[in-house]
Amino acid sequence: MHTTTRSFVTMESRKRYVLLLVVLFCFVHDISTSVTHYSIPEEMKEGSVVANLATDLSMEVKTLNQRKMRLDIIANKKYLDVNKETGELYIVEKIDREYLCPTKSSASCYLKLEVILENPLRIFNIEVEILDMNDNAPQFRRDAIHLDISEATQKGERFSLSNAVDPDVGSNSVKTYHLSESEHFNIEVQTGRDGSKFAELILTQALDREQQAVHNLILTAVDGGTPARSGTVSIVVHVLDTNDNAPAFDTLSYNIKIMENSPIGSLVIHLKAKDLDEGSNSEIIYSYSLYTSEKTQETFNLNPSTGEITVKGMLNYEDFRIYDMEVIATDNGANSLSGQCTIKILVEDMNDNHPEISIKSFQSPVNENIELDTVIAVVSVSDKDSGDNGVVDLHIPDNMPFKLRESSDNYYELVVSEPLDREKVPEYDITFTVTDRGSPPLSDNETMTLELLDVNDNVPQFPQSFSTIRVMENNAPGALLSSLTAFDPDLHENQYLVYFILEKEIANTSMSMLFSINPENGNLYALKTFDYEIEKEFLFHIEARDSGSPPLSSNVTVHIIIVDQNDNAPVIVSPWRAHGSVVEEKIPRSTDKGSLVAKVIALDTDSVHNSRITYQFLQVTDATLFNLDQYNGEIRTMRMFSYRDPRHQRLVVVAKDNGEPALSATVTIKLSTVETAVKAYSDMTEVPLEYDIFSDLNLYLVIGLGSVSFLLLITILVTIVLKCQKPKPSKAAPPCRNSVISERNSTIADSTLVSNDAYWYSLFLAETRKGKLVVRQPVPKGSRYIVSSIPRGTGVTDTSDSAASTLQVGIYYTYFLIFYFCY
Repeated sequence: MHTTTRSFVTMESRKRYVLLLVVLFCFVHDISTSVTHYSIPEEMKEGSVVANLATDLSMEVKTLNQRKMRLDIIANKKYLDVNKETGELYIVEKIDREYLCPTKSSASCYLKLEVILENPLRIFNIEVEILDMNDNAPQFRRDAIHLDISEATQKGERFSLSNAVDPDVGSNSVKTYHLSESEHFNIEVQTGRDGSKFAELILTQALDREQQAVHNLILTAVDGGTPARSGTVSIVVHVLDTNDNAPAFDTLSYNIKIMENSPIGSLVIHLKAKDLDEGSNSEIIYSYSLYTSEKTQETFNLNPSTGEITVKGMLNYEDFRIYDMEVIATDNGANSLSGQCTIKILVEDMNDNHPEISIKSFQSPVNENIELDTVIAVVSVSDKDSGDNGVVDLHIPDNMPFKLRESSDNYYELVVSEPLDREKVPEYDITFTVTDRGSPPLSDNETMTLELLDVNDNVPQFPQSFSTIRVMENNAPGALLSSLTAFDPDLHENQYLVYFILEKEIANTSMSMLFSINPENGNLYALKTFDYEIEKEFLFHIEARDSGSPPLSSNVTVHIIIVDQNDNAPVIVSPWRAHGSVVEEKIPRSTDKGSLVAKVIALDTDSVHNSRITYQFLQVTDATLFNLDQYNGEIRTMRMFSYRDPRHQRLVVVAKDNGEPALSATVTIKLSTVETAVKAYSDMTEVPLEYDIFSDLNLYLVIGLGSVSFLLLITILVTIVLKCQKPKPSKAAPPCRNSVISERNSTIADSTLVSNDAYWYSLFLAETRKGKLVVRQPVPKGSRYIVSSIPRGTGVTDTSDSAASTLQVGIYYTYFLIFYFCY
């Protein structure tokens, strides 16, 4: 209802207006005098139904919209609303009682509503009581409570603690407190005028900061809700220090040793007193007590802040050996406390005297074969210091064959402990070192030189026990072959060596006749010219002997090998011909292709390498007619003879050895072709032997056998006559090992060569087979390549040589004739 009042209204009008308001007030009061009360818990869900207003207010649900029903919340948010279709009062927004009623002056919390209806106008008052729930835990205003309590506080002292706050009311608010277990503290719960609960901390046992400086406690506040909620806070108790501990040293007395002549400022000892208090109560000042002498205070300095005692004056062991002092440590507390200790400083003697060494006797030089334990020197040692500074030790280097043996007090003998060898170590520098046992030790030394005299105790040594020397044949007499030098590590006459060839005879020939050695330097010379074809090697010994007493010697085996030179030209032994003459052969003109015409055989007395012979044509009448094998010397036809070929063919064959340079020999063969039916002969062509041939040769066989018998008888008679003659000794000719006689008059030692006739004989046998006939050209009687392997003495003359040669010629020639006539 709205009323407008104007200024010009009369007094009467005002009276009427007041009366109207009174009537209207009475009407409205009559409309809204009834109040409806509801109770709901806080924190109900949105949409929850509180009550049905239509039913509770006796209204028809159908008329609610027509009467424009509305709900007003006085001075609050719109937590509730009415469903006009059903008339139900429901929760629009969750209600928090602590937010809605923040003050705890009243235990009740109401939400006031007005329900307004029009046509006719009616107003209903509704009160909704919000009931508390235990939805909040107790909380402390701070996370931690810090308390400073002196360790001198008496037990039973109380300390106030801040209380916990719980927004809930009634039984849901803080009910009690609990304290974590502690042997020093407890709590007591108190109730305030407003009914709130708080706790007081009570000291139940005296504190000691030195044992525990900080106590950590936990205070827990618990409310009375179901289930109960709680909150905690940390209580940190800091124990404040009081000066209740006196300074204390590690030990009550100290014994210190210090060397005399220690430099000024040297640290003697660093005193360290401990005070369990803190702050100024633990700050310490050091000082001498009244019992410390002025001499001590003048000699040593005490730092009042650090407690270091240093040398202040000179220390002399001979003047003052012991210093006693007492040091007091005082703290800076209000009521200062102190502790003390005693110190005894002992001055030690300084090792300031060097030990001395004296050589009483020394024997040098000595023989290197001196016996073990022989005394070489006598030494004495001394030291003017006392105690360990005056105790001395004498020693020599460890790597020497000597040792020290104490004979008496401070006297030592130097004796031989190991065998000496001058060749390894000719002299020893022996250093005697004497050292005292001071700290640091002092020492002195003396060096003596011991010389060793040589003894002939080493045998001369050759570099190797076997020496092989190769000598080219045809060497010049007196040529240097090698230098065989031995070594003797001894000295002087024990080192001077003389060389000898140990005498050895081989076939009555002395080595000294063939070789010579320089007795001073071991140079080996050849006394003659050697021929490989006669002498191939020598084996003998050379001795090296020193000039000591007794002399010692050793030898080396010398093996002389004669190296072959290509100094012998090949000698053609088949086909045989007189010197410079031409060999004539006849062959049938009807000889087939490949037939053996002739075979050239040459011998070379050089070594295997140099005696390897090859054959080739030097001249040939028709190169297309004959072929020469370069290795075996066979001449064969390459084709058959034709009527155009000349009757006489001249072949010049050269035989070359394998030496460097190569040597050669030639033979000229004149071949004549005949028309007769004579069979061609060949070394390699074999013809069956017919018995009628032997019947035609009966006459020849008888003549041959008779001639052979006659020659054999003559040979035997000549041999008997020569054997009966006594040989005369020859003084001019030197003895030699073997004798060789040939047309070249060459001498060969230690070898037996096959003569040309013997070669013919062996070749003849090799090319003759059973039941076969091999045609051979007869050997002329003038061949005299004869080698004798029969050793002869010093007095054999040329006559005996000739006889031996004649005997061998006869034997070989007889054998050849026998086989020649038999075939």
